[in-house]
Amino acid sequence: MNRPWNNLRVRVFPDHWSLLFGQIAFYSFVVIVLSGVVLTAYYEPSVDHVVYDGPYTPLRGVPVSRALDSTLAISFEVRGGLLMRQLHHWSTLIMVAAIILHLLRLFFTAGFRRPRRLSWLVVFGLLIVTMGAALTGTSLPDDMASGMSLAVLDGVLKATPFVGSALSELLFGGQFPGDVIAWFYPLHVVVLPAVLVVLFVAAAVLALKHKPAQFAGPGRTEDNVVGRPAIVSAVKSAGLFCFVAGVSLVMAATATINPVWLYGPADPANASAGVGPAWYLAFLDGALRLAPGWEFVVWGRTVTVAVLLPVAACTLFLALVAVYPFLEERLTGDRKDHHLLVRPRHNPTRTGIGVAGITFYGVLWAAAGADTMAVLFHLSVNALLHAFQILLIVGPPAAFVITRRICLGLQNQDAEIAEHGLEIGTVIRQPDGGYIEKHRPIDAERRRQLAGASRPASGT
Repeated sequence: MNRPWNNLRVRVFPDHWSLLFGQIAFYSFVVIVLSGVVLTAYYEPSVDHVVYDGPYTPLRGVPVSRALDSTLAISFEVRGGLLMRQLHHWSTLIMVAAIILHLLRLFFTAGFRRPRRLSWLVVFGLLIVTMGAALTGTSLPDDMASGMSLAVLDGVLKATPFVGSALSELLFGGQFPGDVIAWFYPLHVVVLPAVLVVLFVAAAVLALKHKPAQFAGPGRTEDNVVGRPAIVSAVKSAGLFCFVAGVSLVMAATATINPVWLYGPADPANASAGVGPAWYLAFLDGALRLAPGWEFVVWGRTVTVAVLLPVAACTLFLALVAVYPFLEERLTGDRKDHHLLVRPRHNPTRTGIGVAGITFYGVLWAAAGADTMAVLFHLSVNALLHAFQILLIVGPPAAFVITRRICLGLQNQDAEIAEHGLEIGTVIRQPDGGYIEKHRPIDAERRRQLAGASRPASGT
């Protein structure tokens, strides 16, 4: 039987820095698991209240849950506990960032085309599950910041027509805030990590099943792979793991993150200004801020557009990201296998769509911090929100048009270089009085790369 890992020792892997994002995400996950095992030994997943009497003086005598009490104990009483907490959190952020960059690299280089459409879905699944794991994890300390996030989640659920109240009651075990930790703890510690392991294994199997994708270059075609042997790639990969772990440790030791002791215990009656969701989930909060506050009654029930519209828009956006490879294949009719990656400029439409999507996400992401921006820059919050609403409508189409024009301009520039060569800055006056600039010819391989073709250019 021909298994994906057969002949692995003689397999060749391309060597390019942008191909390392997937490995960085996996190695960050390894660091997350190792630090999470340490934290699990000291954390108590309980909302039962106790009176805090630990070393952090400002909270002494304050009723807190056992979850927050154990988190504070990890931070101030367990040797190396705060380092493990911050290592766990920083590694999560690195993992999310690496997966997003990996998705962007796949999109802009057309690395999602056949036979890698399933790999795209696996990477997208990694992103969604990682966000879910991060959301459940940040809710476990039961501090004010996590309590506010859960309050927003409860509001979104209750705004869902017909089934919202039942969903909220199911999640929180009754009236909010209930005991959501009883649900989130096993999800965060067992279920979601197991799903991530399965997805990473699936990604590795799919990567070994197909010929590695590579960037166009000297001697590279659709039928061969130019790179390093598997043993060399394995050694470099081990070094990359040490680098990722080292950077995560340095960040954890020098940069404070999620200081729950400053926020205090969760309290549904209070709110904390200046505290927002994690950066990778901020687009959801931004969408809620930008939605119009419309409400109407249907069959005796109040439907809140201010919640349903942003949730529907964000869900549709993520769904379009997931199915984009299939949509492009249907629209273009390209069903051939591709093993050469393309430069973004060689497909202006796809690149424009990608930048438009980034603009849509970026406007929502920025809108989540509108209140903080207003305070820092002494602006009106309402004026900022109105500006973001306009940008959300005008920004993505404008980004598409501008990006497409830039790509076409770069194509014209490449075509001119391929035809005339590179300008060397020397201007010569001709006998008839005219002026020309001298050009240095380029080789056939460079001409082929500029043209974006998969076969060597003809001529010299």
